[in-house]
Order: sequence, then structure tokens, then C-alpha cells
Amino acid sequence: MNPLMHKYETPFETVPFDLIKPEHFLPALTESIKIAKENIEAIKKSDEKPTFSNVCETLEVAGEQVGKVASVFYNLHSAESNDEIQNIAKEFSPLITDYSNDVQLDLELFEKVRAVYEEKDSLNLNKEEMMLLEKQYKGFVRNGAQLDEEKKNKLREIDKELSNISLVFGDNVLKETNDFLMILDSEDDLKGLPESAIEAAAQLAKEKENEGKWAVSLDYPSFVPFMTYAENRELREKLYKAFTSKAFKGNENDNQDIVKKIALLRHERANLLGYKTHADFVLEERMAESPAKVMEFLNNLLDKAKPIAVKEMDELKAYAEKNGGPASDDFRPWDQSFWAEKLKKEKYDFDSEKLKPYFKLENVVDGVFEVAEKLYGLNFKERRDIPVYHEDVRAFEVTDSDQRHIGVFYADFFPRPGKRAGAWMTTFRDQHKKNGVDYRPHVSIVCSFTKPTETKPSLLTFNEVLTLFHEFGHGLHGLLSKCTYESVSGTSVYWDFVELPSQVFENWAYEKECLDLFARHYETNEPIPAEFIEKIKISSNFHEGRQTLRQLSFGFLDMKWHGEDPSQVKDVGEFENNAMKPCELLKPNEGSNMSVSFGHIFRGGYSAGYYSYKWAEVLDADAFEAFKEKGIFNKEVADSFRENILERGGSDHPMTLYKSFRGDEPKPDALLKRAGLIS
Repeated sequence: MNPLMHKYETPFETVPFDLIKPEHFLPALTESIKIAKENIEAIKKSDEKPTFSNVCETLEVAGEQVGKVASVFYNLHSAESNDEIQNIAKEFSPLITDYSNDVQLDLELFEKVRAVYEEKDSLNLNKEEMMLLEKQYKGFVRNGAQLDEEKKNKLREIDKELSNISLVFGDNVLKETNDFLMILDSEDDLKGLPESAIEAAAQLAKEKENEGKWAVSLDYPSFVPFMTYAENRELREKLYKAFTSKAFKGNENDNQDIVKKIALLRHERANLLGYKTHADFVLEERMAESPAKVMEFLNNLLDKAKPIAVKEMDELKAYAEKNGGPASDDFRPWDQSFWAEKLKKEKYDFDSEKLKPYFKLENVVDGVFEVAEKLYGLNFKERRDIPVYHEDVRAFEVTDSDQRHIGVFYADFFPRPGKRAGAWMTTFRDQHKKNGVDYRPHVSIVCSFTKPTETKPSLLTFNEVLTLFHEFGHGLHGLLSKCTYESVSGTSVYWDFVELPSQVFENWAYEKECLDLFARHYETNEPIPAEFIEKIKISSNFHEGRQTLRQLSFGFLDMKWHGEDPSQVKDVGEFENNAMKPCELLKPNEGSNMSVSFGHIFRGGYSAGYYSYKWAEVLDADAFEAFKEKGIFNKEVADSFRENILERGGSDHPMTLYKSFRGDEPKPDALLKRAGLIS
């Protein structure tokens, strides 16, 4: 019996990970696609007059079994992969792509949807129904339903190749990350490192069969402390070069040809569909609307941030030279984090390491739960009877203040070999209503935090605390959804709107009223001192100009790859340096490259969309002003944000939703002021 093909006999019908084996996926997908195609044939062959109900609503659920199988597979491929899963993906992804194209390129099916669309003004549909109809109609038009047969076949070839090649891209980055380990033999090599980082390095060495030594990997919890604190400049250089040359070495894991190919295929696809570039295609369905508007937005921020960033970099170089570091003209990228931390410590009499004892992971998790309870009346209860896909994963039932079931929340916090780097929110089931039943969501956040050691629990840096708040904000967007249709529920919103709930939630982590709830010393239980909280706040804009330029450089790089014809790209390194040059503060290091491991745009969903992090910062700074005006736990403001933003998913245009909450369009001044870029 294939557990993926039967009703899950688990609490809340959660995924029975304990029963699912890799060999179940391909048979389940094949059978699910067969069922979906039978459902679609029934829509096409019906003699009834096409209506919203018998076409749009029926089409919405026709492939739900495919979605169910795919969500389990792709989530495991990202968070708990292995050679077997990666090999299955080579067959699994083309099957999904073929199925998707069979639906989107089906002219007969499109004609049924078009018949309903042309009657839309007389159908008396509510906003969510109208959004579903428009999404389906545009989905067909934007994905080639009106192309002739020759062009449809070309589109199928492109999509299949993109599906395969993006998997290879991700596998190569994972292999490169796992293949590197810097073994340290001498205690001298550890100078400057905090005790927690030394202990973690010893534990990693032991795990990798180098007991009695120390090891540093390219996983963030290992890489970041070493780059920030290690006094040995040569080792920082070695680690930096390893990190920034992943998949850029001309070996079997090299991604240079792959990123060129992905960009070219996307460009060809956009041309085939009648768009000038991939960015034109993508941005048609975004708040930003066009590449020109994105570039105007990025350049506007660049104009404000660059002069400040240049001053900050000059100050940093001078500080390093004065304090025994490299001369200003020899200051390199691997010097930045190290000297910036020292300068920050001197400027604010503040050591980031002093914060970590107050941010024990379990306490921070309890903290975000308590913030969710204060704002939205949510309660999180750990459930050991819900199956999980790895022993590190924790599962919680979420209820409201009346004990009604809201959803299931999974948390997966630590790096491991089968898990890609970074942090993200995902779902195993999206909220939707069917036959009068409200199917509540199963939401997961996946992070790569500092692991516990033999003597210490997992103690987070403040940046890791912000990451947890960020991903939890996405989680709330998924959990609190109150929509009818899965394809517009939860985080199924315009991509440059999706970061609003996550980024606005980060703001609480800076507030004393919030930190007092959970920030306690893991040994003494003493609350975090008020002076530390004050220093978190006043130091939050430290080198904000530099940080802004870093984010903008990624946005410019993304738009360069996707807003122009990439067929002329010969040298990936040179192309990238030119794209990021407007944001350059230090000479780029030869042999380093961002593009070849830039999973957000070459594997995730951020192609022609990386600007949305900054775009959403404008929204979140403006939105948080509403909370600050009436109190960060004010029920009236929280209810409005929940009802107008979190519950509504993508059931209306995001600007309409935002104005319903805030009363007006967002103003960039709130962001610029918060960042200290204008007074």
C-alpha cells in the first residue's frame, strides 16, 4: 500500500513520514497525474454551459493529489535529501513539468475558462472568486495556451530543461558545501573566537572523525562566527574564498554554464510568450509592474545609501589600519566582518557575543509563540504523536483562544548534510475550504541555527533571532489564512508582497516589551539587562549603508540576469562584477562569485524578484508605524493586520489589502528614517 495515495490516518491528517519511503514517490506521482487528467477530461467533455462552478472551482481541485505528493517530495528534497531522493528528482521533476504543461497548454480547457472569463462582469462573483478566475485565465495566457503547436512543443522542451537544470544547480551547491571542511590543529588558530564557537568547532571535528582537533564548515553557524571573530587573517581568507567560490571552480560541480543556460532558457521562454525579457514576464504579476519601475526603485535607494556606505567603509578601513589591521589599500572582503564587529564593539561598548546567553533557542521559540498569543490569541502545543521527517523536527498543534484548531506548525532548526543552507517557510498543506470543510494548514519553518554542544544549549546570535522572527512571520501568514481556494490562500500572493508579514514581524525583536517576555540568561534566568536592549536598538543601524548596498547589489545582479538578453554573457565572473559595480565598496575578489550559488534566483522563486526584500521593507516600516502609534501589542491594530493582510492571502490586489489596513499607500520615508538614511 502506498501511504501517499490514501487518506492519512494521523493527527489532523498530517503527513505520515514514518510510513513514506523514497520508492513510494514515483508511483504515487504517476497515479496522481492519471487521476488529475481524468478530472480535467471531465471538465472538457462536459456538455453543460461553462460556469464558474463547473469549470473554475472544479479545475482548482482537479490536481490536488498531484500537489499533495509534490509538496512532500520537494520539501524533503530541500530539507532531508540524500542520493536516492536526488536521483528520484531527475524523473520526478520532468513528470511534474509535463503534467503542468499538459494543463496550461490545453486549448480546449482554456476555451472553457475563457468562456467563463468573458462573462465575468455579469457573474456576481465576490473578490476571491474573481481573483481565482483572473488567475486561471492569466495562467493559461501567460503560459502559452494560445501558442501554435510548434511553439507549444518548444515551450515544453524549455520547461523540461529548466526543471532538470535547476535541480542540478541546487545539488551542485549542496555538494560543494558538504565537501569543504577546514581542519584546525592548533589552538593558536582559534584566537579571537568565542568559547561557544570553539566548542562547536571541536564537536564538528569529532563528528567528522577528527577528534581532538577543530573544524569549520561552510554552514552559516560555523562560517559566520569564524569570519567575525577569528584573528588569523590567512584562515579567514581561506574560508572566505571557499565560501564564495562554491560551484565556481571549473570542477564537476561548477555552475557557470548552468546559470547561463537557466537565464537563456528563461529569456527564450519569455520571448516565445511575447515578452521582451524574463523580468517583463515576471513583473507583469507584481506590485512593481515593470523592470523600469524596479530599476528606478533600486537606484533611488542606491542614491540615498551609497554616500553613507562609502563613509562607513572609509571609517572601517581607517579603524582597521589604526588598530594593527591591514593598510587601507590592502583591506579585503574577508576583513569586513572581523573589523566591523570590533568597531561596533568600540562604538557602542557592546559585544554581540554577550547577547547569546539570553537567546537560548527554546526560550526564543517560546517568545515568538507568546508574541503570537498576545497579538492573535494563538497557542502552540507540542505534539509528539505527529510524525516528523527527522528527529530534529518538532511539531505543534496551533489553536486559538477558544481552543479551535488553527493548524499544525513544524520547526526544523539545525543544519545537516541533507539540508540546503539558509532559512525558509514552506507548507505541507495550504488552508482551503472544500465541501463545507475548512482544511487547516500544515506550515513548516526550516532554518540553520547554531546547534547545541555537549555543554551548552543552542544559543542564538541576535541575527538568528531575527531570522526566526522573520520565518515565523511567514508562518503566521500561512496559519491564519481564511480563504476558500488553495491557490490564493496563505502566502500565495504577489511575490513583492509576500515578505511583508515576515519582515514586519522582525520589528518586535527590537522592542523591550517583547524581549522582556523571553530573553533570559540560560544559566541564571536573569532577564536581559535594559542597557543591552538599548544597545541592540541604537546599534541596529550600524553600517546600514553598507548592508543596504549589499542587498541592492543582489537586486541589481538579479535584474541584470533577467532584465536583458543573456545570450551575450561569455564570462560569468565579469558579467557579475559589472552588474554589481554600482554597489561596489571593495574590489571584488578574483575567484569569488555569487551567481553560481544564488539559489534564491536560480533555484527558488525570486528570479526578477530579489528587489522584493527591499520593496517589502518599505511596506513593513510603514506598517509597523501603525503598531508603534498605538502600542506594539495593541489589539485593534493587530486585529486589523490579521483581518486585512494575514487572513486574506492573495484574495485581492495587495495594494487594496494594504490600504484597507493602513488607510493609504506606504511611504518610503518610514524605511529611510528607520535605516538612518535620512534624518
